[in-house]
Amino acid sequence: MESDRPTTQSPGGGLAGKLAIILFVVSLLSFVTESQLTQYVQTSVGYRQPFFLFYIVHSSFIVMFPLHLIYLVVVTKRPPSHFIAGIRQALVNQLAPTPSRILDPVHTAPFPTRRLVKLVLMLTMGITAPALLWFIAVSLSAISDVTALWNTNAFFAYIFTVKIFRLNWESRKLAAVTAATVGAAAVVYGGSTSEPSDTSDPQPQDNILALALPSSPLLGDLLTLFASIGYGLYQVLYKKYVALPSDPEFELVDEYDRLPIASQDVEDDALEDTPLGPASQDSVYPPPFGLYANFFTSAIGLCTLAVLWIPIPILHYLDMERFKLPGNLFTIGIIACIAATGVLFNGGLMILLGIWGPIITSVGNLMTIVLVFISDIIWGGAVQTVTIWSAIGASIIVGAFGVLVYDMGKSARE
Repeated sequence: MESDRPTTQSPGGGLAGKLAIILFVVSLLSFVTESQLTQYVQTSVGYRQPFFLFYIVHSSFIVMFPLHLIYLVVVTKRPPSHFIAGIRQALVNQLAPTPSRILDPVHTAPFPTRRLVKLVLMLTMGITAPALLWFIAVSLSAISDVTALWNTNAFFAYIFTVKIFRLNWESRKLAAVTAATVGAAAVVYGGSTSEPSDTSDPQPQDNILALALPSSPLLGDLLTLFASIGYGLYQVLYKKYVALPSDPEFELVDEYDRLPIASQDVEDDALEDTPLGPASQDSVYPPPFGLYANFFTSAIGLCTLAVLWIPIPILHYLDMERFKLPGNLFTIGIIACIAATGVLFNGGLMILLGIWGPIITSVGNLMTIVLVFISDIIWGGAVQTVTIWSAIGASIIVGAFGVLVYDMGKSARE
């Protein structure tokens, strides 16, 4: 088995650390661009198809793994089978029901097909449900309340991390996460987040849920809270059951559990035994930076493409979102840009969850509020809405993230 390249899964210094920082910056910029374009296409352009846009963006995740694989083949001159064999071995190592069999590639190892399919379905549901709850909540409650409550997912991610991984409470991390959450609320309620333009359409066929459900701030707030809790839990469970164990925050914790295995799954997978032998000898393992996470990102995209088209005709029939195609190439181009930036953001999130862990990643995502704050001032004409509280809130978020990054770097050095 070849391992003549630098290990790129380390989250500390070196190549992986630099790539992670670059990826983090790209992810933040992609999110801001995606948000601005999504608002633009639904307000200024008038193409209000939020569920369809959601479907297009999440289905586009499918391109991540093929594009990454093509890049690696071109750069390294290796055949794609070498990288696919490395991904296969990583999947067996993470999902195999018998840990004693996973470290010796010479012996026969079953590929966990059933467990992989179940895992992809759960990941798709885990990332889809909070997003859909958010779409519903926006139509019921004030956007400021929805935004503030959604950003509490960083706090819940820390709570779930401590409980699920059985870590000790750390006062500095708890203070940083709490401060970041308070800072997000200060930015939202301080006046920096510009209210979206009126999206009501005199033609009811373009609306989603706004006509189907009455305005109910309490229900909207509760749905957003559930979405935030669910998103925080998704990030932690992804780290626990899916990501490769490379986060220094968890290196001393032997809690990288595999998914609960049913006896029937073991019997079915035993029928699929194939020797790793020749494939493992030519595999690139551990997988290059981001390739393993991009495999799951593409798998989620494939699952979304295959399953989540079903609500589209239902929403059309119920007059909740009357389906219509974009009317011109300009709108199609904007939607393509939304999909591209959405792929970059979510793909980056999946990689960073595996490298940095859910705590730093979730707080880091709050930096998008700061960037939206700045972009609203520069391009949105929202200078008059900036207050001392919004500026303080943005500074708190940056400071809290800096504290967590310092802790991560300190852990990596030790």
